[in-house]
Amino acid sequence: MRSGNEPVTARSPLRLRFWLSLWGLIWAAGGAAAFALADRAGWAAFCAVVFVLAAVDLVVVLRHIRQGPHYQPGPDVPPYEPPRHR
Repeated sequence: MRSGNEPVTARSPLRLRFWLSLWGLIWAAGGAAAFALADRAGWAAFCAVVFVLAAVDLVVVLRHIRQGPHYQPGPDVPPYEPPRHR
């Protein structure tokens, strides 16, 4: 719901999520490889799960970035009425 008091210069956090996902992807891959070489199967599996989660998040973020900006009402559009509880 739009409250009408959003800042005009609000920015999307997608680029930050992109870089954090990429950072997590790199570290998880390195951790999985290092733990696999050190015969620590549990930690290697944990890092592999983090790698998969970071990869999925990266795909979602890239999809949202490629969709581009969505319609946002301008300052001349009044805020939506709040839901009325019955």
